[in-house]
Amino acid sequence: MVISSKAQDYKKIHEDMIVVDGHNDVIITSILPGKDIGKRLKTGHTDLPRLKEGGVDVQVFAVWSDDKKWKKNAFKHANDQIDALEKQINNNPDKIELAKSYADIERINKSGKIAAVIGIEGGNMIEGSEDNLEALYNRGARYLTLTWNYNLPWVTAAAEEVKTKDKKGKGLTEKGKSIIRKMNELGMMVDLSHGGEQTFYDVLSVTTKPILVSHSNAAALTPHYRNLKDAQLEALKKNGGVIGVNFYSEFLDSDYPKRVRNLYFKSHKKDSTNRNYSIGKMYSGLSAKQKNLANAPLERVLKHIDYLVSKVGIDHVAIGSDFDGIESPPQELEDVSKFPTLTKALLERGYSKEDIAKIMGLNFLRLLKENEGDNRQ
Repeated sequence: MVISSKAQDYKKIHEDMIVVDGHNDVIITSILPGKDIGKRLKTGHTDLPRLKEGGVDVQVFAVWSDDKKWKKNAFKHANDQIDALEKQINNNPDKIELAKSYADIERINKSGKIAAVIGIEGGNMIEGSEDNLEALYNRGARYLTLTWNYNLPWVTAAAEEVKTKDKKGKGLTEKGKSIIRKMNELGMMVDLSHGGEQTFYDVLSVTTKPILVSHSNAAALTPHYRNLKDAQLEALKKNGGVIGVNFYSEFLDSDYPKRVRNLYFKSHKKDSTNRNYSIGKMYSGLSAKQKNLANAPLERVLKHIDYLVSKVGIDHVAIGSDFDGIESPPQELEDVSKFPTLTKALLERGYSKEDIAKIMGLNFLRLLKENEGDNRQ
């Protein structure tokens, strides 16, 4: 196969782009436990040296708490995570800076630093209070993922909605609709990854701003409740929203769980009678070589991008890797340093530099700007 000169120059092309990763969980896995992301870490997917290698200009840091563990003090837990992130930023002032607006991102990137943006993953952390929502916005949170995997009193989650076909009790309550209106007023993006299907449509009936689906894929290719159905993609396009491609193998490839099981029981014959182990537990029991064999091929990421572009158009697809929130990244995209590999693969697939630049960052930034509206700082 003859590779075009554009593909051969992929590193320069990647470097010239504004690269935005719309979702990363390194706060909970490394920063909050006290690791210094200013240095290269031997564990996890993310640190500042690897972000620089990956050409990442804007990193959205997810603030997350398990709903069941944090039934109380979830708002405090969110603030503790932001405190921990700010400490890392203050310790590395020449490398990274907190951005609260599109204008901040432009200024920070021009100075050669990484712009850090905050996303709140889970509405439990506002504890039902619009004042708490605004307080997190004032600290830099620029999107709220309405739910994680559990229902809240004002909104329902995909993981719960799929348990019954009955529409009763699904979606947004009146309080939930008020929270969406408050987010619109603040200029805070509504993120519908993890949100239930009814929640998705309820939000679209209320919001006056384009929505974000920060880290989800196409259900037509991988029918998982965390991915969007074609009708949802059509509605997202009509709304002007953006979907960020998630790198988790299970959301990319329906065969992933089967590969994990086969590899695990091949090397753990004594456990072969126990079929109740979770995929995550089995994956953690694999060797590094087996994990790589289990991981979704890079081709699956490209297929999801192709499909999403075909359904919603090039202006509505972005990247939301979910690095450090996933145990199984795709082959060849093992951590944040590997983003240039994705640019190279998209060039080889025939995407133009301009279209890749949209996917890799410009679409997310456009959405941020449109949500800011008259609230720009």
